[in-house]
Amino acid sequence: MFSNHLKLFTFTGNIKILHMTWIAFFISFVVWFNHAPLMLMIAKTLGMSNPEIKTILLLNVALTIPARIIIGILVDKFGPTRSYSFLLSVAAIPCFMFAFANSFEQLALARFLLSFVGAGFVIGIRMVGEWFPAKQVGIASGIYGGLGNIGSAVAAGTLPILSMVYGGDEGWRYAIASTGLIALLYSGIYFFCVSDTPPGITYHKPEKNGAMEVTSIGDMFFYIFMSMPLYLALTLLTWKLSPAAGVNLVSIHFIIDSYITIALLFVLNVYKIVHINIKNLQQPIDKIHQYKFKQIALLDLAYFITFGSEIAVVSILPMFFFDTFHNSQGVTMVQAGLLTGSFAFINLLARPAGGWISDKFGRKLSLNIFVLGLSVGYFGISFINSEWSLVPTVLMTMSCSFFVSAGCGAVFSFVPLIKRRITGQIAGMVGAYGNVGGVLFLTLLSFISIELFFKILAVTALFILIALQFIDEPKERLSEDQGNSTDVILN
Repeated sequence: MFSNHLKLFTFTGNIKILHMTWIAFFISFVVWFNHAPLMLMIAKTLGMSNPEIKTILLLNVALTIPARIIIGILVDKFGPTRSYSFLLSVAAIPCFMFAFANSFEQLALARFLLSFVGAGFVIGIRMVGEWFPAKQVGIASGIYGGLGNIGSAVAAGTLPILSMVYGGDEGWRYAIASTGLIALLYSGIYFFCVSDTPPGITYHKPEKNGAMEVTSIGDMFFYIFMSMPLYLALTLLTWKLSPAAGVNLVSIHFIIDSYITIALLFVLNVYKIVHINIKNLQQPIDKIHQYKFKQIALLDLAYFITFGSEIAVVSILPMFFFDTFHNSQGVTMVQAGLLTGSFAFINLLARPAGGWISDKFGRKLSLNIFVLGLSVGYFGISFINSEWSLVPTVLMTMSCSFFVSAGCGAVFSFVPLIKRRITGQIAGMVGAYGNVGGVLFLTLLSFISIELFFKILAVTALFILIALQFIDEPKERLSEDQGNSTDVILN
């Protein structure tokens, strides 16, 4: 139903840009998760322990939260073409480092550096916002996100086979290095084949860089407040690597230094927010440049529960299904993984569907329906036990997954329509909140039962649903450059 509107099977104009950009996102996801399906082979080669394996998995998300903020700033300043090309080319370096590491320390450093590639999603949101009108930006963003996200699934399905093709106990090295080479080659293709805006359209940049521009003193303090959870999540990640959390791979002095660094970064962020905005706020701001920061804050919360819960749930579902159905129905770990795939696979269609529904029936109404649906879905999953048969289990899981993934699509149908010239920074902050949700929910799970975990997800969604009643439906208006593009003012 989507191709009738966007003519997806062509390769010209904005459809070409959409295809080129989701491929870039797809490759970034392949590189980001290229270690996961090969982890057992990697561990065998390097003689890694279980705590070391868990540390590598944790390090894979360590830089993603700050990286999304930084990439958001860079894409607004330099444009999505140069930003995506830069990200993919630079990602190849730690990818090669990881592929040919000879010790756990080298492996950990490479994975830590490579975690920044998870910020690639932010770049495409700005590109889609530049090339598609408001009435199509939801579905275009959904297609971009949905197709790009399957990069992790493709990596899981193809890299073990590629490793066997290369052969030997260390075939995994060449499989992983191949993904870095693909990223490096595509960075050049992307740079020469796309442009930031359609012909004749001005690419709007922020007047200052380092923090988002806001349009009232109250919004500046609100911005500072909403930045705090990002640094708290980094603190939580640091704690999970510490001896206090049962991991003895880094010293307590390193952990303390990390805490101090995070605190200093927060202080620097506050300084940048105040420095960039305080002078502008001392004089009246033209109405055409005004927007409400509450829009960003509410989308932060929406992505916190949609994508944040998706990260957590996909991580724990295989073990949940195995523990629940192994004794009663003989489900193996492989079959449990396939059951989990029913949650992840639906993302391919649900993200574009969420964007299309938002374009068609209104963004606020759609987002509210999706958040309510995922709340009901998680509440239903909390009652799954060994007495259930697999058919209703899969149906319940897929139904919940639809609302989760469609909710992600609905969130990013809003993002390009808030303030055009800082779309990258908005996408970066909203995207970072998704990772904050994943970190918080997975940490919470280590202290409670899985049944209670799903109930907490459901209740959290209901509280966020109440907050979403205060979000405004965006309305299109003449843009900052007097008609060359569209911006949105919220009344």
